[in-house]
Amino acid sequence: MDIMLADVNEKLARGQAMDLADAAWPSSHRVRYADIQEAGQADLIIITAGARQKPGETRDDLLDRNHAILQSILDGLKPINPKAVLLMISNPVDVLTAIAQHITELPKCQVFGSGTLLDSGRLRNYLSKLINVRQTSIHCHMLGEHGDGQFVGWSSARIGGVKLDQFPEMEMVDKQQIEREIARTAYSIIEAKGATYYGVGVCGAILATSVLQNSHDIQCVSCYSEKWGGYVSTPAVLCSNGIDRVLELDLDEEETAKMENAVARIKDQTRRFIQ
Repeated sequence: MDIMLADVNEKLARGQAMDLADAAWPSSHRVRYADIQEAGQADLIIITAGARQKPGETRDDLLDRNHAILQSILDGLKPINPKAVLLMISNPVDVLTAIAQHITELPKCQVFGSGTLLDSGRLRNYLSKLINVRQTSIHCHMLGEHGDGQFVGWSSARIGGVKLDQFPEMEMVDKQQIEREIARTAYSIIEAKGATYYGVGVCGAILATSVLQNSHDIQCVSCYSEKWGGYVSTPAVLCSNGIDRVLELDLDEEETAKMENAVARIKDQTRRFIQ
C-alpha cells in the first residue's frame, strides 16, 4: 500500500514523507511524497490541513480561514477519483465535511468526517476512571457536533449491556458538568501546548483502518443523516465505501432538542458557503 503525503509546503511534505518512511520499514507499506493532483486519485483521501486554533478561539472561529484552505485543496485534487472515500479531519469538521461533499459531488456515503469520535473517547476515559471498567467496554457517545454544542447520549449509554445509570458510581454524578468538561478539553490542551496532536491522530488512524480493512465497525463520525437532513455527528457503520449505514439512537426529549440544535447550527454555518 502506498501512503502519499501532499502539502502546499512541498519541502515539508517531502521531509515528513522521508521521516515516516523510516518508521514504516517493518511493514509492507511505502510512504512517499505526491503532488496534490496525484493525491486526488487515491482510494482514501484524508484532509487534515487548516489554520491552527488559537487559545480562546472556538472551532467555529476557524471556519472562514479553513473554508478557503479546503476550497484550494479540493480544486487542486481535481479530477478526484470518483470511487474515493474522503475523510475530513480539519475543523469545524461537521461543517467542512458537508461543504466538501457539496464541492466534490461525491456520493454522501463516501464523504465523512472524524466528528465526535475523539470527544467520545474522552468521555469513555472519564467514565472508565469513574466506574473502573475498560474504555472499550463502554458504549456511550458524544453526539451532535464536534464543537461547543456536543452532548452525551446518556439515555442510550451501556456498559456490558447494562444501562449506565444502573451503576452506583453514577448516582451522585453531575452529568451536565461532565458534558462541559469533555467539550472544553481541547481548549485546555491548546492553552497548555498550542494544539492537539495525538488524540486526533489516533482517531484518523482508526477511521482510515476501518475503511481500508472494510471492518464494518461502529464509530461516532460526522456523516449525512437522512433523519436529520444533513451532516451531524452520530454513530455509523464504516466500510470500504465509507459509510455503510447510519445508526439512529433512541434519544430522550432533552437529547432530541440538543441534537436538533446541533443540526441547525451545522446547517446555518454550511449555508454561508453553499447556495
